[in-house]
Amino acid sequence: MTIFKAKLDEEYLTLAETKEILEGLEIERAADEDREMRYELKRAIEHVNRFALLDPEESREFVEQLQELDKVDEATAYKIANLRPLDRDELRAVYAQERYTLSGDELDEILGVVRQYA
Repeated sequence: MTIFKAKLDEEYLTLAETKEILEGLEIERAADEDREMRYELKRAIEHVNRFALLDPEESREFVEQLQELDKVDEATAYKIANLRPLDRDELRAVYAQERYTLSGDELDEILGVVRQYA
């Protein structure tokens, strides 16, 4: 017997897209006076309100531009878009678990895209 639930679907989201979804949930919960928001939901809403600086369309464009680069896969593109690293060290931390390292030129190319949306 297992206590874990099966994963049915997985989708990457930027903070801006998450903020849009959570705003809808917040409005829905506010309309129902008997239904209280859980602590985790309140904290998630606070987090996206603080850190989501782009609108959803801009964040999708940002991810698409990152994915056009050679060493950026989908998961990494979303991670970079959400974290918006400002220098090489911060960007290297994103790639710390990968089995390869990026050259200085590759790091600078990615940071150039990040600077467009910073």
